[in-house]
Amino acid sequence: MALSKETLKSDIKAAFTGVMNQADDKREDALDKLADKIADAVITSIKSMQITYTAGLTSPMGAVTGQFQYTIS
Repeated sequence: MALSKETLKSDIKAAFTGVMNQADDKREDALDKLADKIADAVITSIKSMQITYTAGLTSPMGAVTGQFQYTIS
């Protein structure tokens, strides 16, 4: 699965909407839930990234050397 800005944006927007609908006396609990949901959305987004090795590493009879070349999607 590719990294999706729209999915992350939607998840964060939903988290804020949930806090806005809370009563004033529940605001602190709502902020904790908001922070938790944003953290979950960011972690899920990061875990959905794909790193594709393209070239750059060699190991001719020893330690791996070179510069890791990649793309992130």
